[in-house]
Order: sequence, then C-alpha cells, then structure tokens
Amino acid sequence: MAHSLVCPETVSRVSSVLNRNTRQFGKKHLFDQDEETCWNSGQGPFQWVMLEFPQCVRISRLQIQFQGGFSSRRCRLEGSQGSQALFGIVDFYPEDNNSLQTFPVPATEVDRLKVTFEDMADFFGRVVIYHLRVLGEKM
Repeated sequence: MAHSLVCPETVSRVSSVLNRNTRQFGKKHLFDQDEETCWNSGQGPFQWVMLEFPQCVRISRLQIQFQGGFSSRRCRLEGSQGSQALFGIVDFYPEDNNSLQTFPVPATEVDRLKVTFEDMADFFGRVVIYHLRVLGEKM
C-alpha cells in the first residue's frame, strides 16, 4: 500500500518563489495539507521542485493540485540514488484545472527526486501548486 513519502526530514528546494515572498508563497506550502496555502513560483520557462529523502524510497504515484490557469502542461520526473546523476523516470501531462490529479509512476527506487514543470498555462511561466504528494514505500 502506498504512503506519503514526504516527512519532516525530507529536504525540499524550489526553482523560485513569487516576489521572494517565502512566508506567503514558499515551498513549505506544498506539503502542509492546507487548502488556503500554495507554492507560487516566479516567472520563467521552467520551474522545478527537488526533494531529498532521508532514506531510499520506492515511488509509485505522484499527486499534484494546481491552480487552474497556473498549471504546467508537461512535467518531467527525474530521480537518483546517492551521488548519481538524475535520470528520467517519466513525463506526464496534467490538465489545466483545480483538481487533485494523480499520475502513476513506474516503480523506481530513489533518494532524490526532481519534478520539472514545462509549458506553463500562464503567459509569464508561473506555476501555482496547492498540494504535491509523493506516494510509495520507504525502503
């Protein structure tokens, strides 16, 4: 059975934050389960979220809830173990809406994960995400 793999020891980084306002739009809001908060990126052609887990994990699904109009039409999931270079896991194609979307991921063991958002719906390249969940098993 798949469980949420993001825990307090998981280190997260993001490509940017709107107006550098981490208090209102920072990365912590990706995982707080609060419907009123979100990560809002700055402008740019690519945005990303990087996760470093405290142990090796086996990923099976990814869930993302965008704000409609500020979504990504194409996403790339990459991962690695230890000091290895990132390798491609899967590309996926979200819909531009407010729903929590679930994407199956080929079972992959990693301790580092990167989600890259491309082809944004927003003209300025911003992305707004209310929830990001990585589901699978701890190894």
